[in-house]
Amino acid sequence: MFSQIFFPAGNPTAALIATFGVAYVARPFGAIVFGYLGDRIGRKNTLVLTLVLMGAATFLIGVLPDFRTAGYLAPVLLVVLRLMLGLSAGAETAGASAPTMEKSPPSAAVPSSLRLP
Repeated sequence: MFSQIFFPAGNPTAALIATFGVAYVARPFGAIVFGYLGDRIGRKNTLVLTLVLMGAATFLIGVLPDFRTAGYLAPVLLVVLRLMLGLSAGAETAGASAPTMEKSPPSAAVPSSLRLP
């Protein structure tokens, strides 16, 4: 759907790779950058920041003008917003698992079927 709305007519595969590929590649970088921030400003603050970043990017994609209205600015903005989504998705994965493991009891870390007798 992105290729029909936000990109000029032509190669829909390139549009698909540009929108989804950039978000997928950005995930590890989001984990690295926001992991560093989590160590500096706190994991909870960083998690809230990544949730706001993801919500803002999602909202802005929803109100983004199409190619007929904005021209070549539409695909550029879409790729930038998908980059923001990828960064925040990678950050949320790493940022949410660390506090979960820190707050859980030690017995919850290993399933009972894998514990040594």
